[in-house]
Amino acid sequence: MYRIFSRIRYQASLQTKFLVTSVLLLLIVLGCFIVYVNWLVLPPLKERTEQDMLATAVQVSDRLDSYIESQNQLSQRILAGREIFKLLSAGHQPLHTVEGLALNRKLKDIMFQAAGPSLNIRDMTIFDLSGTLMASFIGYEDSPSTLAPVLRDKERPGEWNQSGYTLVRQPSGVVSFIRAIINQNGDVFGYLAVQLDQSYLQQPAAGVADGEVLVLDQEARIIAASQPDLAARLSHGLMRPAEGSGMYTDGTDNIIAYYKSPGTTWTTYVVKPKQSVLGPVNSVKYMSILLLTSLMIFSFIYIYFSTKNLLLPVRKLRSQILRINYSNMKVKVDSRSPNNELVMLSEAFQELMERLQQSMDREKLALHEEVKARNSALQAQISPHFIHNVLYLISIAAQEGKNDAVTDMCKHLSDSLRYIVSSPYEHVTLTEELQHTSHYLSLVSRHYEEDLEWEMDTDESAGLIMLPRLVIQPFVENCIEHAFSDVDPPWHIRIRVRLYNGIWAIEIFDNGLGFDQEKMKEIMAKVQGFDSDFPAGEKPDDRPGIGNMGIVNTVHRLKLMYRNRLFFNMYNNQDRGATVQIIASLTKDFY
Repeated sequence: MYRIFSRIRYQASLQTKFLVTSVLLLLIVLGCFIVYVNWLVLPPLKERTEQDMLATAVQVSDRLDSYIESQNQLSQRILAGREIFKLLSAGHQPLHTVEGLALNRKLKDIMFQAAGPSLNIRDMTIFDLSGTLMASFIGYEDSPSTLAPVLRDKERPGEWNQSGYTLVRQPSGVVSFIRAIINQNGDVFGYLAVQLDQSYLQQPAAGVADGEVLVLDQEARIIAASQPDLAARLSHGLMRPAEGSGMYTDGTDNIIAYYKSPGTTWTTYVVKPKQSVLGPVNSVKYMSILLLTSLMIFSFIYIYFSTKNLLLPVRKLRSQILRINYSNMKVKVDSRSPNNELVMLSEAFQELMERLQQSMDREKLALHEEVKARNSALQAQISPHFIHNVLYLISIAAQEGKNDAVTDMCKHLSDSLRYIVSSPYEHVTLTEELQHTSHYLSLVSRHYEEDLEWEMDTDESAGLIMLPRLVIQPFVENCIEHAFSDVDPPWHIRIRVRLYNGIWAIEIFDNGLGFDQEKMKEIMAKVQGFDSDFPAGEKPDDRPGIGNMGIVNTVHRLKLMYRNRLFFNMYNNQDRGATVQIIASLTKDFY
């Protein structure tokens, strides 16, 4: 047997040996992964899933306790005043008498002052020592008219002594919060009953997506449920908890987590089918096996063809690599195959990498020069347009004989021209750009007088942000020329700048007509279709030409600088006007 395997081992090809070794390694990896998943991954996942169910039960119970505690605080506000003890000490007065009506009105005022405008209860009533109704906050027909049955219950005083209040379910199904009206000396003057709003009791159970929720009181009556028929379906599987919390499986393969509140003594159950709980765990196991099996089959096929192609004459590949240059990517393959091909292949590949590095350096330099030329060309589109508009405004002011205004406008224009023509291909700070925009708005406001209002909300961080020149003015100019055309003054423009954690944002608001939806889609399509990182010689068809102006031109200039670290958005405000957002990162890790 050893001779047979020895003969097979020495007669097998290199491809067969490599393939068999790789398959064995993949089988070992698959086995180790399955053991790892079953022993180390699945048990904690199962335990965490069950803990999530118990945490859900605790969360629902805590929300109900918070609601009950809010009623306790409400009752404390009523007992905080001494007036209620004086009113109740007078005893019960018939409502048809003047004294009874006055007493009822005063008690309602006390309840209203304690409840406030945000009412989260159904009703609130006050009873005397015998349990007779004295005053009701709202006065529903099904509200209890007496507390005599509760007061006769021998178990209730014990509950009051421990918690200060008791929870009673009325015959109508409404749960009431009842406590004695007692002063600091321990003297009881009456009783306060707060009828809880069923919708507030239902909210914690209805808002849980992970499983079905059921809340029962001490007598196993429903307080809240995620589904109306839940109690009927689970009536045989629910256990009365001996401990505060726990989990068990009923006879219908449901996993049930329960938690008994120490305050209300209500028990919250979270029910979920066993298959649903363990389904994700089993899915992880089956998907892991399927994934590893698929990976093994794919690796087997890949290794087979890779080794087959790898053992072709290396001389052909070496000859092809040595003859590749930047201008000739298609060469004829030489079929000669000398010895020691791997060493020769390494030397040829190293030489190829050096030539490629030189070619990439030349390409990067050429692309950098092209980007600078494109940026200067795009900026040149804006400058003449701006100068034309400003000279037109100055001519109007001169015709109207406003000499002081002409002088001031010429000064602003001089500052703007100095800003435009000084090194136009260099970037500037946002502070300089905002100052130039301020000059422009000062010039324009001369024409519109008090109809145009503008403000800038910025801080010292604007000096850290670098921008191409003339990127804010086009958006402001668009507001003045288009947004306010059919809108009555005053017209308002606001520019806001923020910098946080290396992300800066510029927002430009106006109260004009807003953008036309079709026009806005067209602009965003042009902006999103632009990409400055195209290969040399392959320029996209939608690059901005010399004839394009405005928003698209400006965003393209920003993208030439920030590439994929820039986010641009424009939308119409809900009430009036539109907003333009420009967000970018000072660092490279933006997306």
